[in-house]
Amino acid sequence: MLKRKVIFFILIALFIIAPVCEAGSKIGVVLMHGKNGSPATPSVSRLAGRLDFEGYIVIAPDMPYSRARQYDKGYEETVVEIDGAVAELKKRGANRIFIAGHSLGANIALYYGTIRAVDGVLAIAPGHVPETPQFQERIGDSVEQAKVLLKEGKGDERARFQDTDRGINYTIRVTPKIYLSWFDPDGHAILPRNAAALKPGTALLWVIGTQDRLYKKGSAYAFDKVPANVNNKYLVVDSDHMDTPKDAAEEIVKWLKHFE
Repeated sequence: MLKRKVIFFILIALFIIAPVCEAGSKIGVVLMHGKNGSPATPSVSRLAGRLDFEGYIVIAPDMPYSRARQYDKGYEETVVEIDGAVAELKKRGANRIFIAGHSLGANIALYYGTIRAVDGVLAIAPGHVPETPQFQERIGDSVEQAKVLLKEGKGDERARFQDTDRGINYTIRVTPKIYLSWFDPDGHAILPRNAAALKPGTALLWVIGTQDRLYKKGSAYAFDKVPANVNNKYLVVDSDHMDTPKDAAEEIVKWLKHFE
């Protein structure tokens, strides 16, 4: 009789405790690195490790704009890769999906939230601002060159164009079609426009460091354009562009806990 009672109470305890232990593991995060980075980029990998420690399911893919891949796919095609990561998160048991990205990763994370239904977007030290005059001063000639080649029917033939990263210009070799998908000031990679077009019901955490170039633009630049959501947050941390993911890790975890 005593043995049966013990078994009964163990089963009751498991029934009560299991959902609590499971709650964190139901959140899935796609965490994308920045331009010329990789999943091993120190600050991004530190954040991934912290999220994993908290029990979240994390996938940190090597993106088409990584140092190794050098824009081997266009902006729109990149969405399909994110779709694959989201499908894998769901396969692993996630029922709440968050798309997070650092720098250029934040840029495409925000765009993803305009065309796919997800629980939230984490734009961490957002970067890549082709709509700004300063950006176009650096790569504008390449944009025009790509448009000319596209009109000449050479959109799928690789050529040399200018890219810029944290104020430094360098040459990349890519097709005009792919180049324009990332760098056209009228294309998809426009932070303010994508913020305004975020699907209603999608929560946004915008994280910016005090030493980041975009910090001076403030929340009015893009964040204030996002559809209202009680969980939207504009988070400022004492950090620079590259270290923001790790320096904001604690606050990022606190924000995600609202959804457990």
